Amino acid sequence: MTQYFSLADCDAVGFDLDHTLCRYNLRESARLIYNSFAQYLVAEKGYDEELLTVPPESWDFCCKGLALDMEEGNFIKLAIDGTVMRASHGTKMMTSEELMGVFGKKKWKYFTDATMASRTAKYYFFDNYFDLPGALLCARIVDCLTRKNNLETFDFWKDIVASIHHNYKTTAFKENTGVYFPEIKSDPGRYLLLCPTSVKKWLYQLKSAGKVLFIMTNSHSDYCRLLCEYIIGNDFTDIFDIVISNALKPGFFSHQPNKRPFRTLENDEEQDELPFLEKPGWYSQGNSDHLYELLKKMTGKEQPKVVYFGDSMHSDIFPACHYSNWETVLILEELSGEEGMEPESNESEPLEKKGKYEEQQKKPLHSFSKDWGSFFVDGNLESTESSMAFTWFCKRIHDYSTIVIPTLEAIAEISFLRMCRSQFLMTPKSKPMVKFSV
Repeated sequence: MTQYFSLADCDAVGFDLDHTLCRYNLRESARLIYNSFAQYLVAEKGYDEELLTVPPESWDFCCKGLALDMEEGNFIKLAIDGTVMRASHGTKMMTSEELMGVFGKKKWKYFTDATMASRTAKYYFFDNYFDLPGALLCARIVDCLTRKNNLETFDFWKDIVASIHHNYKTTAFKENTGVYFPEIKSDPGRYLLLCPTSVKKWLYQLKSAGKVLFIMTNSHSDYCRLLCEYIIGNDFTDIFDIVISNALKPGFFSHQPNKRPFRTLENDEEQDELPFLEKPGWYSQGNSDHLYELLKKMTGKEQPKVVYFGDSMHSDIFPACHYSNWETVLILEELSGEEGMEPESNESEPLEKKGKYEEQQKKPLHSFSKDWGSFFVDGNLESTESSMAFTWFCKRIHDYSTIVIPTLEAIAEISFLRMCRSQFLMTPKSKPMVKFSV
């Protein structure tokens, strides 16, 4: 009783953009994202100026898969069964005794089952590299408010949302407002990693093999264009048949009555709504049903097989698998551990030219956290190796991703012909979380 997955059997291959097709210098981008929030909160909302300075050791707090209880200010690492493996109040890690006193051996109060929401008005799961600097900032806000005001409940999340809107609203790139986009535009080489030659070659090989290639990203079209032209080149539109920006994932995968129509674009401005897609091109918003109808037309197949590569369980992997039944490939740099980290920049720089931040932040965001332990397994603070359990996030990856790889290069560096002969073993009811292999 086995099933097999082969990329050669897929008719359409889709890619998320940020942290999937486009990789970032994580040390620099983390600093920039953190500052984009912190500067707004201090200047516009009156938060303490100490938030503007990040001690180097603080970055160890960053770990994917943590849940923030917005009201209580607690960060939580969950086991598959919903019990709490580790927790902190702000950045202060709880001891075993504190864990038992606060949570006991019961399921976390918001836990329902493996398909519970990743984000609600009560809690928020941090699951990608855009999230992690915000997690550190939120934790430090809790520290400040606890220390200075002795608060037991918190109401800062609305200000976090306001800072996101200020920096990342769809008009911010064009208007050159906020902190993030002006920095990226002024020095893209500091933040963006060029697409490796092996990946570009692999994309062209997929194209030559008759695959329909598409990009689907939540980034607005102007930022999407900057990223693609910088990392791939102006010929990126020769590779991809369809580009969908401002896709508003995970809502892109919603079905009736909530599915959004596609919109045309003119000079990066959204224009007319489309009742359906007639041809390849560049579009905004949209929904998976209308995209799939276009893929049927382009492939000439009634049920074309789609595979989608992405880095976010919340926005990419879970909805694509659960709602659209696509094959999914999760990009998870944590698989590479502390070895094989991406280069600091696109080319070597003398030490005297490196920024102060580069010298200070020692921990790669995807490496092992001393505070939180492994992303994949854990127990309580007194657990032995034999009593370790999988994390809740690890279970979601197991259930909703077809395969898991650290970067696209893991596939691209394998010859295309060899790749086409390769198959991936899966059990019928559960898909193993493994590195790409042949």
